[in-house]
Amino acid sequence: MNAALEFKARVESGDVVGATGLFADDVVLHSPVKFRPFEGIDAVRALFRVLQRTFADFRYVGQYDGPNGHVLHFRTLVEGKQVEGIDLLELDDEGRIGAITVMIRPQSALTAVGEAILAGLVADGVVPAGGPTPH
Repeated sequence: MNAALEFKARVESGDVVGATGLFADDVVLHSPVKFRPFEGIDAVRALFRVLQRTFADFRYVGQYDGPNGHVLHFRTLVEGKQVEGIDLLELDDEGRIGAITVMIRPQSALTAVGEAILAGLVADGVVPAGGPTPH
C-alpha cells in the first residue's frame, strides 16, 4: 500500500495524527481558501488539527489512482453545510506525500470552510486574532 492509500485508510479510521506522519517534511498543501500554500510539516499538521475539529461526518466516497498521485473524493459537513471536495495527493521521490491540493464546492461551502478554518487557526494561536486573513 502506498502512502496515499495508507493516508486514506488512516483518515477513515480516525487516525488523523498517524495520517500526517505520511507527509514529507517539506510537504506543501494548496488550500482552496488561500493563495499561498501551507508549507512544511508543522504548518500542515496545524491545519489538519483544525480540520479534524471542523469537519463532521467526513467520508471518502471515491478514489482515482495515477502513477504518482491519487485523487480522493470526499463529503463532509461544516457548520451544517454540505461540503464536497477532492484531495489530490502527490507522492515525492521517496514515496511520501509531498503535495496536497484540496478543491471544494459549492461556493457557499467553501466560504463556510474558510471561516471555520481561520477561526480554528486563530484559536490554536497559529495566526493572530484580528490580523490579516491568510493569503
